[in-house]
Amino acid sequence: MQKFGTEKFHGVNFAVFPNKGVLGSGEARKSMEEMAHKTHANWVILTPSGMQETPYSEEIRFDREKSCTDEELCDMIRFAQSLGLKVALKPTVNCDNGVWRARISFFDHDVPCEPKWGNWFESHIAFQKHYAQIAQRTGCELFLTGCEMTMTEHRETDWRKLIAEVRTVYDGPVGYNCDKYGEDHITWWDAVDVIASSGYYPIDDWENQLDRIEEVVKKYQKPFIFSEAGCMNIHGSALVPNNWELQGKEDDAEQADWYLAMFSACEKRDWVKGFGIWDWPGSMERKSPYAVCDRPAEAVIAEEYSRCAKNR
Repeated sequence: MQKFGTEKFHGVNFAVFPNKGVLGSGEARKSMEEMAHKTHANWVILTPSGMQETPYSEEIRFDREKSCTDEELCDMIRFAQSLGLKVALKPTVNCDNGVWRARISFFDHDVPCEPKWGNWFESHIAFQKHYAQIAQRTGCELFLTGCEMTMTEHRETDWRKLIAEVRTVYDGPVGYNCDKYGEDHITWWDAVDVIASSGYYPIDDWENQLDRIEEVVKKYQKPFIFSEAGCMNIHGSALVPNNWELQGKEDDAEQADWYLAMFSACEKRDWVKGFGIWDWPGSMERKSPYAVCDRPAEAVIAEEYSRCAKNR
């Protein structure tokens, strides 16, 4: 096992799931500089994507237009490091048909002519190891072996094998990003160095959820971070921050209030080591409802990150 740093993880997910060319643009470098300066982040999370056609496809591809090139990813990692940021690399699988990755699943027993878990995990291991090698070569300080793969997580033996394979090419801390409400359903947290979760919890339910997660952290005695945490600037999103399809009027104040509530609740839990804000775009043209740049939430995050940095 590798030791994870003791300082607070003040992170931001940057230019998420970048298509080819996004990270290599001057706009992306300018945007990352602004992110580092405006939020006082000390970590950036980069999320190169691998694509499979449907939730039931066995092959994960990461050499097409929807995936960044290795060269531009390495250049962006080094640029982030030149700004004084630590880098967490989180290769993430998505589906071409738009179905959420949490629904990727297969029959638990092999059936002739049907897609199989074994074939999919073989492809997933190759995908993760490819980026783990990049993480090793560029000195990334954390490697997260995927995100929100909810319907795969019961495959304990397969996940333990994947993590072991990643460790053959990357010698830094390894973690996994489970989905919200999934922290206490994973039985293989002992295999990783860092427990990570997507913290999309209702504004009025943080205390209950933190009570539940705390039991997991106590059981496994691992550092814990919310490697994703965010809320859209849409009215009503604070109650269902995980619903990216929510429609409504813009409400910047509600987004800011959600962040205030999260920081306030987590401040009382010293086992919460930090956050990966979702998100900050590679250019303002790609600004999503979750983006915090140039919105009141940005100031809330900057205040929290700078305050904690002063108290270190």
